Amino acid sequence: MPKGNLEMWLYSNTYCLNMLQRLNIMIDVATALEYLHLGYSTPIVHCDLKPSNVLLHEDMVGHVADFGIAKLLSDGTSLTQTMTMATIGYMAPEYGSEGIVSTRGDVYSYRILLMETFTRKKPIDDMFTGEMSLKRLVEESFSLSILEVIDSNLLSNENDYAAMETCLSATMGLALHCCADLPEQRIHIKNVLARLNKIKLKYLHDQQSG
Repeated sequence: MPKGNLEMWLYSNTYCLNMLQRLNIMIDVATALEYLHLGYSTPIVHCDLKPSNVLLHEDMVGHVADFGIAKLLSDGTSLTQTMTMATIGYMAPEYGSEGIVSTRGDVYSYRILLMETFTRKKPIDDMFTGEMSLKRLVEESFSLSILEVIDSNLLSNENDYAAMETCLSATMGLALHCCADLPEQRIHIKNVLARLNKIKLKYLHDQQSG
């Protein structure tokens, strides 16, 4: 892809994605997952969603790539495999411990991707030891200010902090709804996509009226 991948843009010293670009890329990824999960008679589970597997086109449209370990769910719900090959930090708990593959596993990985895209912190960062995790960091930020954990590059490139904070709070709140330990408690990707589109529309409205 002409613009490389999401990981390159997040951790580059020369590039910076603005708020709307990050939102749009996450909407693109959710759209792709919805198609994989619901667009075929047999659901497809990507199994390895992470920033390096999100390629960016010339117009910064996100494309999900690398289906090397993707799985077809012939029974439409889940399957179990003996060997897990997904990336540590992004795989769902039930996949890592029991080899259970389902569309809800992709939803779990998506929430990690969503948090990382706006915080610029990898789930395996050295700061996450013991009980501290990317999820815990985001959860605790709600008692202070969500801006405390957001990528500083993003903050320096935005002018309307009120609109941005509202948008980020809604986005990170959505991410937390995707990461329940039990797969059946995670929301469907189609609902994630619908909520993200609403968050984007509100952000654009708040910017115009701010």
